[in-house]
Formats: sequence, structure tokens, C-alpha cells
Amino acid sequence: MAGVKQSVLTTIFSYVGVIVGYVNLLWLFPYVLSPTQIGLFKTVQDIALLLVPFAQLGIGHGITRFFPRLRGKEFAFFSFSLIIATVGFFMVASLFFVFKTPIINAFAEKAPEVNNFLIVALLITFFSLFNSLLEAFCRSFLKIAIPSLIRDVFLRVFMAMLVIGYYFSFYSFDFMIWGMGAVYMLAMISIMLYMKREKIFKIDFNWKRITLPIKKEFLQYSLITLLGTAGALLIMKIDSIMVSSMIGLDANAIYTIGFSIAVVIEMPRRAISQVAMPVISEMFAKNQLTGINALYKKIAINQLLICLLIFLMIWINIESLYHFVPNRSIYEQGKWVVLLIGLGKLTDVIFSVNGEIIVFSKFYTFNITATLFMSVAVIVFNLVLIPHYGIEGAALASLIAMFFYNFVKFVFIKIKLGFNSFTPNVFLILLAGILSWAVSYYLIPTFEAVILDILIRSGIVTAVYLLLLHILKAAPETETMVLQKIKQLLSMLSKH
Repeated sequence: MAGVKQSVLTTIFSYVGVIVGYVNLLWLFPYVLSPTQIGLFKTVQDIALLLVPFAQLGIGHGITRFFPRLRGKEFAFFSFSLIIATVGFFMVASLFFVFKTPIINAFAEKAPEVNNFLIVALLITFFSLFNSLLEAFCRSFLKIAIPSLIRDVFLRVFMAMLVIGYYFSFYSFDFMIWGMGAVYMLAMISIMLYMKREKIFKIDFNWKRITLPIKKEFLQYSLITLLGTAGALLIMKIDSIMVSSMIGLDANAIYTIGFSIAVVIEMPRRAISQVAMPVISEMFAKNQLTGINALYKKIAINQLLICLLIFLMIWINIESLYHFVPNRSIYEQGKWVVLLIGLGKLTDVIFSVNGEIIVFSKFYTFNITATLFMSVAVIVFNLVLIPHYGIEGAALASLIAMFFYNFVKFVFIKIKLGFNSFTPNVFLILLAGILSWAVSYYLIPTFEAVILDILIRSGIVTAVYLLLLHILKAAPETETMVLQKIKQLLSMLSKH
């Protein structure tokens, strides 16, 4: 029950964060900042977040995998992990300075402003690194809701306050960019205080309690998964950075806003993944393969149900969403970015928790092969497609990379473990989604009042989608569970 409560709270906080993020990127940022300033803001952030997994040395997944084996010694394990991460950060920082010239040259022509804030990117990397490790330990204790609140809501609210402060001329734009580092530092301090309150934050340098074989295995596993984790993030972030370096900061602002509209689709998947990871790790530790396969299928159905509906709500209302964006004529050029990135995110959803299963299985080294291959592929796709199709080319590169990345992992899991996330229900849900979109496109007229159009269109399509799911019997177990919850709620209300 505690896990379910944490998952529900995490989902709620994720969507509160999405609302704040939407206000930020679809209204506040375009209203206060120029496209060049938005592009710079996001490019510095993306560079920083791209460096995090390299500095982490892969120990984020290592913590989740090894935690069940180190109960009673978790705080020595915690301290050991933090020291390893500190070493990792200084290694990355050193390499960053060694290769500073090529990095500067990459942005010199199209986005020279980025080079003035590379140190800020390193600061954000440092604090984000420790944020991710603290979250990993919270996750291992099944305490994921408050870290999610800090990551998804706290960060976005304070980013908004930074921009508002700049709008009222309390400080310069340069100071605002430096302020991003301070926001990530505050997030780190907040997670630490929460962990202290929950009594899951304790520094224990008695590492002798952790046997040498486990230390070696932990480090080996972490270093092996490093490339997989880093490559996965590279696939997600490199497009934005390449748009800045190959087209310019203005183009990245348009791309970023389109990307941010689409990324909301995967929020339920992120929340489910946060809860599923320790469960999958525990099940592998107990060799419960049949249970993992069942979970694999169940997650595929349930997360597709909600994520596909969100995708539909976004795409059928895309014109209306851009209507509220200041300087709409500039940013609505990213409309097709929303579609392509949205389809890419749906591939992540459809293929279920394939990455998580591989990471916690004995075949975890395969993640390196798959991710390295796709990291190279996405860079090549961007290099080929961006010059011909601009920001749509970057989005198309991401879609192709995400599909093949997931498909390769799916095939591997099917061959090695015999797991298969695809059931007839998955295809029935997709059919319901396609038919619901067709209703919106062909049958619902466009209303001049934008809010009225959104309400009517969204209401009709949601009703059609849910009705089709019921008629097709696409998710009978989920439908039964939801109806039972509704009955329980109505019963409670009637008693009061």
C-alpha cells in the first residue's frame, strides 16, 4: 500500500510540475525572454544534464540493484557511493577543461553566447549529480514522492522566480543564468533535509562492513552501466544541443518549447518506472522471472492507457495550445516537433520497462552495446537530417533513435528471458487511440473561442476513447479496478 501511495503522489507531483513547466515554457519564458535567451537558458541546462551520468559513473542504478543485498549496511553503502560520485565529478570536470577548445568551437559560429556560461553548466552538473544519488537512495527506501516534488515542482517554481526577478530588473540576465546553479543547490539541500527527517540520511565511513567482493561487483556493475545510462540520456538531450550549435539559439528555443509540450506524455511512465525499479530488482534477486514477465505486460497496458490519452489531448489541441504562447508566430513553427517527439515518447511507453529489466538482469552489459550503438546513430541522424529539415529533422532523428533503441532491447529480452510486453490489449488500445483522433479530425468542427474548442474537443475525444476501450475490452482488469475505486469513493461520500 505504501508503494501505491508513493506512486500516486509521485504522479500527482509530476503533473503539478508539468503545469508549472507549461506556464514557464509556454507563457512566462516567451513573454519575458527573447528566443535567443530561451535557447541559451535551455542549452546550458542540457549540457549540464548530459554530463551528469558520466560524473555519476553509473552508480545510480548500482544503488538500486545492490541495496537489497546491503540491508543493515546501507549508510556505509550510501557514504561509499557519495565518495565515488565525487571522484566521478572531478574526472568529468578535468576532461571538460581538457577538451574546452573543441567545445567552444562547436558553439562559436551559431551560438557563441553559450561559451560564456560553461562553468554554470559544470555547477549544475555537480548539484544534479548529488540530487540523482540522493533520489536513488530515497527510491531504495520506497520514499519517492517528496524527491519527485522537489525535482518536478520545486525546481520549476524557482526557475520561474529567477525569470520573474530578471523581468523586474532585480538583476541582469547573466546573473539569472548563474542563479540556475543556486536553484539546483537548494534542491539538493531540500532532499538532504527530507532524508534527515525520515532518518535515512547518515554518513558512515565504516566501509569494512561492505565486503571487498561486493565493492568490486558494485563498481564493475556501475561502470558497465555507465555507458548505457549516459548513452540513453545522450539520445534524449543531444538533439537540443546540436540544434543550438548547427542552427542557432533561436531555433533551439522553438525546438525546446515544442519538445516540452510533447515530453508531458511520458510523465506517467516516469512515475511507474520509479516504483517498478526497486520491485524488479527485488524480483530478480529472488529469481521471480514469471512475476517480472507478468509485470512487464501489465505496465505496458496501464501506462499506454493514460499516455496515449495525453498524446491525443495534446495533438488534437495543438493549434489552441500555441494560441496562448506569447510571440506565437515564432514558436508555433515547432508544431511538428511536438508530433514527432510525442510519437517517440509513445515508443518508450509501448515497449514498457524493457530498459529497467535489462539493467537489473544478469544481461545488464547488453545495455552498453545497445546504447552506444544508438548514441552514435542519433548523432549521425541529427548530422544528416538537421541540415535538410531543420528542427523537424532533429525531432525525426529522436523518433527514429527512440524506436530502434526500444525495439533492439525488446528483441533482446524476448530472446534471452522469453519476456514479451505485447499482448492483444496493447494493439486494441492503439486502435482506440487512432479512431478517437479520427473523430476529432474529421467530425468535430473548429470553434472560434479557443477555450471552448479545447473543452468540447477534449471532452468528446476522451469520451470516445473510453467508450472504445470498453467496447474493445482493451483493459478489463484496469477498468474493473477503476470502477471498484469509484464505488468505494461513492460509498464513503454517501456515508458522510
